[in-house]
Amino acid sequence: MLSSRYMTSTKNLGTIMQKIVDGTAPPKFTVAHLKGLGFKSSNDQGIIPVLKDLKLLSADGAPTQRYHDYRDPSKSKAVMAEALREAYGELFHITEKPTEADRNAIKGKFKSTHNVSDQVAGLQAATFYALLKLADLNAAKPPAPIVETKGTKLEQEPKYHVPPAGGHLNLRYNIEVHLPATKDVDVYNAIFKALKEHLVD
Repeated sequence: MLSSRYMTSTKNLGTIMQKIVDGTAPPKFTVAHLKGLGFKSSNDQGIIPVLKDLKLLSADGAPTQRYHDYRDPSKSKAVMAEALREAYGELFHITEKPTEADRNAIKGKFKSTHNVSDQVAGLQAATFYALLKLADLNAAKPPAPIVETKGTKLEQEPKYHVPPAGGHLNLRYNIEVHLPATKDVDVYNAIFKALKEHLVD
């Protein structure tokens, strides 16, 4: 994905984002709310569609869980990094950690992907870089997912491992045997004898 949203001026972008951290979340993040924060210029209104593409706001402008997570100062930079990797995923194919040295390549990516002018591509790139200053791309990635089974938490593991070149594929099978409820020892002996014949030998 590559967001096409941009601000005509990013001068106040950082300050607006700090207001999000410092203030309370509104029912809807609207132009009126933005003006209430003290940002009355039309140049600042472009932040709203940008926040929607970052999934901090829903399509109707309501703050999302990501918005609330961003309001935690200890998580803000990590949340922004996650949002950028989603909204601007194609840019991270150019380089994992974009710097100013990559600006021309990033501007070119906006221009070719969205078929826009040099001026618009420049504003799109400027918006991305302004957001990038608020992110920590080195932030720890979320832990591996946990699968819950009947109240027991188990770490999710791959079903198989790809062996190195020239190696051998080692498979491990876990077989469950449900024994019948009986006091007849001969029944158990017959079951284990069959297992030995068909699985061990």
